[in-house]
Parts: sequence; C-alpha cells; structure tokens
Amino acid sequence: MTVITRFAPSPTGKLHVGNIRAALHNWLWARKMGGKCLLRIDDTDTARSEERFVESIRADLAWLGLDMDGEVRQSARFALYEEKFQALRAAGRVYPCFETAQELEIRRKILLGRGLPPVYDRAALALTPEEIAAREAAGERPHWRFRLDHEAAIEWTDLVRGPQHFDPQLLSDPVIRRADGSWLYMLPSVIDDIDMGISHVLRGEDHVSNTATQIQMFAALGGETPQFAHMALLTGAEGKLSKRLGAIGVSDFRDAGIEPMAINALLARLGTSDPVEPVADMAPLIEHFDFARFGRAPARFSEEELSGLNTRIVHLLPYEAVADRLPAAVTPAVWPVIRPNLETLAQAADWLPVLEGDIAVAALGEEDRAFLAQAADMLAQADFSDDPWRALTGALKEATGRKGKALFLPLRLALTGMDHGPDMAALLPIIGKARALDRLRAAAAQVAAD
Repeated sequence: MTVITRFAPSPTGKLHVGNIRAALHNWLWARKMGGKCLLRIDDTDTARSEERFVESIRADLAWLGLDMDGEVRQSARFALYEEKFQALRAAGRVYPCFETAQELEIRRKILLGRGLPPVYDRAALALTPEEIAAREAAGERPHWRFRLDHEAAIEWTDLVRGPQHFDPQLLSDPVIRRADGSWLYMLPSVIDDIDMGISHVLRGEDHVSNTATQIQMFAALGGETPQFAHMALLTGAEGKLSKRLGAIGVSDFRDAGIEPMAINALLARLGTSDPVEPVADMAPLIEHFDFARFGRAPARFSEEELSGLNTRIVHLLPYEAVADRLPAAVTPAVWPVIRPNLETLAQAADWLPVLEGDIAVAALGEEDRAFLAQAADMLAQADFSDDPWRALTGALKEATGRKGKALFLPLRLALTGMDHGPDMAALLPIIGKARALDRLRAAAAQVAAD
C-alpha cells in the first residue's frame, strides 16, 4: 500500500499550534513510510476563505520545512461533489430537511431535558414528495442530511485510541449541505479522500465522532476507508487549550526568534513516551515517529519548554545552516565562540559592539583601574599570536597575586562591557590586539577621571 496522507486547513485564518501539529504528523508519517503528503485547501466556505491565508499557509509550511507533494483546492472540485451528491440522493442516502435552526434547538433542549441524547429524530423522512415540492414551491430551501444506516455497526481500530465502536442510532444524521447549496466539511472531505487515494487520516481526537459518520459515507460512495489516527488534543498551561494558545501562529514564533526545528521537535514528541530532545534536522523525528508511542492523555504545550528547546537547538546549528541569517561580522570563526551564549539567532547581533564597535564600561574602583592599566602594559608587549588570554592572565596573576573573580572580572568588563559571555580565550583573538588595548586603557582612564 502506498501511504498518502493529507493536511487540510481552511484558509479562514493563519495556522496555529494545533494546525502545525496536524501538518507535522501527517508529513512525518508519509516520509517515514516513503509515501506522499498532500495539501488540501478546504475553501468551500467562500465567504470566509481568503487568498492571503492560502498564501500564508504555503509560506508557513515552507518555513517549517514541510514540503508537500501536491496541492488541491476544494473550491475547484464542486462539480465532483455535485456528482457524488446526486448519486447518494438517487440511492436514498441523503434527504432534504426544512427545520429551522430555532426548531432544531428547541427539540434538542426537550430531549436533553428528558435525559435523552440530542439525536435528530428524522422527522424530515416522513415528508412525501408532494410535501417537499410544495414547500420548495413556496420558496423554502432545504438543507440536506446524510442518512446513516442504523443496522450497520460502526467500528474501526484507531492507530492511537485502539478499537472504536459507535451505535449509529445514537448519532444524528449529519448535515452535509446548507440551504444555500454550500457544502459543510463532512461529505466533501470523504469524496476528496477517496479521489486522492488517502490511506491514512491523522487528526485530533475532536474528530472521532466525525469519523464514525464518515466511515458510512466511505461505504456509501464505494470508496476504501482509510486508517485513522486521532491524537489527544494539546492543552495550554491552564490545563485547557486557551484562546491565546489557539491563536499563536507561525508568524508569532518566527517573530519571537523560534527556530523551525524547535517547533517540529517539540510537536513531534508531545503526547508520546519519548523525551523532547534538540535535533538539527528532521531525520530523527521521522525515524522515531510511531503511533504506538502516543498516549490518550492530553498533551501539554508549554512556551517555556519551547523556548528552552530553541536555545538548545541554536547551540547545535552549524555556521553553514545559518550564515545567510547572521550579520557579516559573525564569521565562521566567530560563530562557535558566541553560539553558546545565544537563546535565539537574532541575539547574535547583540555581540556586534563587542566584536567590532564601542562598548560602555561600568565604573571601576581605584585598584581595578590600576590593574587594568597594568594589563594594558603587559598586553602591549605580549605575543598575540598564541593564546594571548592565558598568557595575559598568567602574567597578571604572577605579578599581582590576583586570582579567580578578582583576576578575570575586571578584564572581561573592560574588554566586553559585560560580566558574562563567551570564553575569553576564544573571544580575545577575535577582538584583536589593537581594540583590546584601546578598551583596557579607556576603562582605566575613563573611570580615573570621574
């Protein structure tokens, strides 16, 4: 069997965390099995779908490294939907209904008040052809429902949730078409899955009941039912997928300096028994993707965990992978020196003043000023070609008796303007002898003049 998966976003907004996770899972499974992952733009809702969101979906997937193997748009497939709809109508599997939303809500409340499941009572099936024609002649337009087979038990083995059983009599016949002729999600999705040869449908567990009804649609249309995997939903820090989390999109991650691989590495492992680990590319995520590793408990998404993972991934990135995103002053020699001190790639620019610009030094005491003046004199005479930092600090330690923080901190402050940062043994040669001498002398002289 050729594995074909699909990611099917609606272009009514930007991709958020849950969308990204669904896209990633479908892509990982297809890549692991040597198959294909297709992009299906679910734009049947023409009133809310916007082309700018289609473009942002494509751009976001590309930024994440999720290259799709083809794209279809539902808005270009209405003729196919109409053909299949008419076939179902002729077979008696769809039927017109004239109840208003208010009428349906009243019936629902009555059933709930009686302690009964709010299942549609199929009252519209009692309408005769003459009654239907009369209502349509009077200007009423029906919505359409798919008629479930109450005698056929609905069963499947979910790749995450295990054996699933639904009694069709406890399910409402789903509305598949609105009174204005527009399509709801259920039927077009099944038609597309059959037509596109989808072998696996990977989505959130909030679609489980949809799957139950769609399985009968696959059968009614004579199509092969794909395998299903329903992942536990993501939750936020408050124990529930908050509106804020549901609104966090790829652009927000990008603006915050989060690397694509950090997002992929986190979302690939959330909800599994595997640890979330920093990776430099997709290969280990593909290799270890396995439905058996996913549990049914909600998966907690943490921005703090993502940020920490991002830092660890930045520390893995080779210069060649990020060269086009770094300032020109950050050369192949500079990158491994400053990389361990970065949380995001954008922070590389923060080190430009230290590398080649002017720095500000906090006021130092008289003893430290004298110490820096002595350091400048020693550095001026030192051979800068072979480990100048250790030569300088070794000579200063012997001459002054200083050691530890008293020895190293004034030098770091004078040379970088910071009390922390890269290994000075690696950084000093990059700063250069002339600039280092200027900074040591300026630090001593500047504070002495106060």
